[in-house]
Amino acid sequence: MILPVRQNLNINFSANGQEQQKDPQKLKYSHDTLLKNNLLTRTRIGIDKLSNAFTLYPAKGLKGSENSNFYEFLTMGTVPYLVGSGMLMGVFNFANKHYESFSKSRASKLGNKFALGVLFYGLAKSISRSFVSKPVKALTGVDVELPYAKVIYELPENVNDTDITSIEYHKVFESVEFPRFDLLYGDEAKGEKRNKYYDKIAAKLGIGKDLTDSDQEVKPIIRDIVVKTTTAQNLSQYFWAACGVGYAFQKPWETAFNNGTLKFWKKEEFMRTLNNIKNAAKESWHDFYKGTSEPGISKYSGKLLLGAAALSTIAGVVNAVTTIDKPSKLDAGDVIDSSKKYVVN
Repeated sequence: MILPVRQNLNINFSANGQEQQKDPQKLKYSHDTLLKNNLLTRTRIGIDKLSNAFTLYPAKGLKGSENSNFYEFLTMGTVPYLVGSGMLMGVFNFANKHYESFSKSRASKLGNKFALGVLFYGLAKSISRSFVSKPVKALTGVDVELPYAKVIYELPENVNDTDITSIEYHKVFESVEFPRFDLLYGDEAKGEKRNKYYDKIAAKLGIGKDLTDSDQEVKPIIRDIVVKTTTAQNLSQYFWAACGVGYAFQKPWETAFNNGTLKFWKKEEFMRTLNNIKNAAKESWHDFYKGTSEPGISKYSGKLLLGAAALSTIAGVVNAVTTIDKPSKLDAGDVIDSSKKYVVN
């Protein structure tokens, strides 16, 4: 008699030929797992990817591991970005100690602006993606940033390797052609409705409730929303990044670090620095938005840049949520006239 294969049977085979039972508690994830899109998850994913980009992934690549892949290559792109940013921040500050007093003062001011420009560029570019994704999620229910953990089963690199796994972090809608729709179905074994996610989207979009095949109805619409939302994010984030750089180069920032220090154990000087930064941030925003007293377009450049960034974001959100091609609600009875005869060839 042929017995069915039990899916929950996990057996490892060691190098000496003996069977070993795998302890599922040792694995962070036993299968591809949908994750919550919240601050804690995003922070944990960011730390994990950053630490691997500086340590594990370069080591695997340098030794020629056959398990190195394109995901690890892309993740390591963070390294030159951070290193290059650090070099740009320090290009003036590292050398200004060799300058005369006046030149040193001028170089320090410019160096601080460069450092803040790099910092605000990265922050604005990253944060501004949520300016599009959050409203789209609120209006349609589709979260284009929804993450999941992917379990990778690697090839053994020596005779003692057994059941080698690694974890990659991706987004459900990372690929428009092959989104991970399978992760969005409910677990019927836990009493969940299979199409609960798709039912929610269908209701949110006004397609209907209690549909027979809500997943088939909304999947094409979800793809459409993902494409338009991602395009809007990619366009608007550079406008916001430009705003960050413009904000960093305002004159009040020049005095933000005067007579202060970032050494927190020197409490008095550290608190003075924080107060200077707070005042500089407020005054810089005023100068960036209001403009200078000089005649010409420079007086309105900050408003124009902010307006362009806001307009690109709003237009992207509107485009994503208002140009949705909903499926027709017509059925056969609405199309076929039963009073007439039809011939099928």
